[in-house]
Amino acid sequence: MSYTASFIKMAIKWTPKPLVLLVANRVLKDIATLTDFSLDLDARKAFFRTELAGETEAIEVTVEGFGVVNEQGVYKFVLQQGLSNRPWLNSLLSRVTGKLWTIPPIPQLAPYMGLIAELLKVEITYR
Repeated sequence: MSYTASFIKMAIKWTPKPLVLLVANRVLKDIATLTDFSLDLDARKAFFRTELAGETEAIEVTVEGFGVVNEQGVYKFVLQQGLSNRPWLNSLLSRVTGKLWTIPPIPQLAPYMGLIAELLKVEITYR
């Protein structure tokens, strides 16, 4: 792993959870409130709990095995497993997990896609 990717991974690990919640809740204002969040890049696992405006029960989502692969210059996203406390969201997650999804070229991100792929590198064991 490059020095830059290692530094970014370290910065992500050291980012205080309250800061993530504060920024996310400013972005989600009047839509939802993020009440819990965790991200482990080494284990490729993320969890979040959010309360949608007008809803009484929080939505919890856990995703595992997420990453980016580079196949002959084409970047693809993969999510190996996803689970939620809502049946409709589990149904949605079941339709997107286990597949490679092509990331469309975004000119603003093009210079950074190699770094993103290195940071989120995952070994694909299925097709």
